[in-house]
Amino acid sequence: MARRGDLRRVWFQVHLWIGVLLSAVLIPLSLTGTLLVWHDWTDGIANPQRYNTSTQLASLPMSAYAQAARAVLKPDERIASVELPDHAGSPVVVTAAGKPVKGARPGSAPRPTVWLDPATARVLDQGDANTGVLRILHVFHGTLNIPEVGRKVVGWFGWAMLTSALTGLWLWWPRNGAVLKGLRWTRGPLFTGNLHHLVGFWICIPLATLAFTGAYISFPQTMKAAVAPLVGEARAKGAGPAQGGPRGRARPVAETMLTPDQAAARALESAQGGRADARVTRLGWPTEKSSDWTVRLTGTTAEVKVADASGEVSVDAPKGGTDGVARVMRQIHYGTDTGPVWQAIIFLGGIAPLLLGVTGVVMWLKNRAGRRAVEAARRGR
Repeated sequence: MARRGDLRRVWFQVHLWIGVLLSAVLIPLSLTGTLLVWHDWTDGIANPQRYNTSTQLASLPMSAYAQAARAVLKPDERIASVELPDHAGSPVVVTAAGKPVKGARPGSAPRPTVWLDPATARVLDQGDANTGVLRILHVFHGTLNIPEVGRKVVGWFGWAMLTSALTGLWLWWPRNGAVLKGLRWTRGPLFTGNLHHLVGFWICIPLATLAFTGAYISFPQTMKAAVAPLVGEARAKGAGPAQGGPRGRARPVAETMLTPDQAAARALESAQGGRADARVTRLGWPTEKSSDWTVRLTGTTAEVKVADASGEVSVDAPKGGTDGVARVMRQIHYGTDTGPVWQAIIFLGGIAPLLLGVTGVVMWLKNRAGRRAVEAARRGR
């Protein structure tokens, strides 16, 4: 029992000081993640003009959206992709690439973007995808705005949050093993304590999941090397030291052999067997590094490639092994294609650290005040 009590005191101190010292960073990281999981909702508040659409899904040919975007893009800006919304009320997003700037940091080049009404191809807004509220949130959540080492710093905060969640579960667990009694509201005399225990229990596993997946994303090479033996790979591809910084995107070609409509039609016919309910969700243009159109379709996670010169179609099935694990980690962390239930849990997981941090600090201050009062009473005897 003494050893268990000693271990409990150690975990309590770890849990306490993570909450007291790191909340100033963990809370903003969690809140930005909450805003990013519902991307369209956040963007709609910051840029309502982009969502002033008709209540119809995209029904026009790809060429119509491309032509509407070209009308407002600069001559040296080439269309890179057209992305169609998956629900009514969202715009068609056309992303372009400008002329490379000599000496610019890779990944920092402007990304001209045009937002269109799905039913009419009317231009709703245009701007740079590398600026604005969403970009600020993405950069802060991924790097804390710290150059070069920011992603690793965020990863270490992820490990800290994982430790906090697991130690919190350990401390919550009733010593007598009466789990159902531990779920009662009146576990202690303080409102803040009861709120902390109850919210902490229900959110600790989702919070630990988000923390672990975030840390995994922040250390891709290290985690690939660790996971490789578990998935049957002798060595994870690219598991060695990272080579340089982020790489820039390949520029789209100026002219294509196939039209956007032809590329989309080829993908639908060959990859989906001409199914009437299949539709294209994203069309990527050939680039100076790859002469293939890339097409995403509903109902599949595979990426269809259409050769621009011949129209030949190939399907890139989702990669397995360490690449597959990394994809699942990103999907869980960002809530991509996971449905509204998990996205709602992520949303609550982003808010919970604020509530847990405030109630935890209040509990700590009250405990300190209580101990001081007891010590003062003892001295006064």
